[in-house]
Amino acid sequence: MKTFDADYKLLEDMYDDGYFPDFLVDKVKDQVQVVIHFLEAGERDLEKIQDKFDEMTEAINDLQQEFEEHDSEIETVARDSIGETVEYILQWFDVGIDVEDAIGQRDW
Repeated sequence: MKTFDADYKLLEDMYDDGYFPDFLVDKVKDQVQVVIHFLEAGERDLEKIQDKFDEMTEAINDLQQEFEEHDSEIETVARDSIGETVEYILQWFDVGIDVEDAIGQRDW
């Protein structure tokens, strides 16, 4: 079983941009880490992995209202940051899913 790259900063662009409240970025990060832990456990079934990414994406979708309540939104920088993070995870664990498919359930 492979552990995730401890040197990689998840959602770095979101954390670096004051437009996104850190406590909300932490909630997005928590969802991403669920997928990371799933992959660290050794899961290789692409259907199960996609299901886990779908769950993550839908949970992030559910955070949109909370972002808006704090004068923020999941917009271009956030989309790119989440996408880059997911792409890195896919590559790190050598998962044969395209990043667009992995976050295909997004409505942001």
